[in-house]
Amino acid sequence: MNRILFIGLMILAAFALPPKKKITIWLIGDSTMAKKDPRTYPENGWGMPFVYFFDSTVTVDNRAQNGRSTRTFMEEGRWTPIVEALQEGDYVFVQFGHNDEVKTKKSYTTEEQFKANLVKYITDTRSKKANPVLLTPVARRNFDSTGHIVGTHDVYAQIVRNVAKEQNVPLIDLDKEAQALYQQWGVDKSKLLFNHLAPDEHPNYPKGKEDNTHFNELGARMIAQIVLKNIKSLQPELAERVRK
Repeated sequence: MNRILFIGLMILAAFALPPKKKITIWLIGDSTMAKKDPRTYPENGWGMPFVYFFDSTVTVDNRAQNGRSTRTFMEEGRWTPIVEALQEGDYVFVQFGHNDEVKTKKSYTTEEQFKANLVKYITDTRSKKANPVLLTPVARRNFDSTGHIVGTHDVYAQIVRNVAKEQNVPLIDLDKEAQALYQQWGVDKSKLLFNHLAPDEHPNYPKGKEDNTHFNELGARMIAQIVLKNIKSLQPELAERVRK
């Protein structure tokens, strides 16, 4: 009887699925995604809670940096090491626009160059048989006098959407989805998602802070959850690696 059981187990083992290959999700983008220095807490990038969503077969490597655009991220040599390290099956989540679109910043990138840079990120990623994912710049908290959310990334977010369609790349529209979130929370309650602090509320900000671009812990987690929701609908293979 034991021999029959042993043979049966061996047959089952022969048909068992092979272990999943370990992969890396690379996050490249700006301050809304980046890891933060403790001196700036409670400011958080959404990439910080995102690292905890996946099982042991996934490493999330957050390379996003404050103040970077599609152009400066490349010019500073931050992209080349990622391309060199990319493995087949990896993912690259690309979220820029905040700093590309501001003409008064050194990071400013023209609309034409912004599009070309996005295409390069996609082409380089695919050259290593990895998977690019584009994200529109996440919305700022910006309400008009009637309490309706108003977009601040309309032009550059649309470029991301267009490139995603033209290049057949999965798109996560953080501009539209974050706007919907803020509208749902309303003018006052939505402040709870951002780095809004009264004077002396936090030792890092003795004079207080009113920041409608950068998230606190709660806001970062809410945006990360929007990204996770889209992964489940857009990328079933990656969704299978979400921590149960």
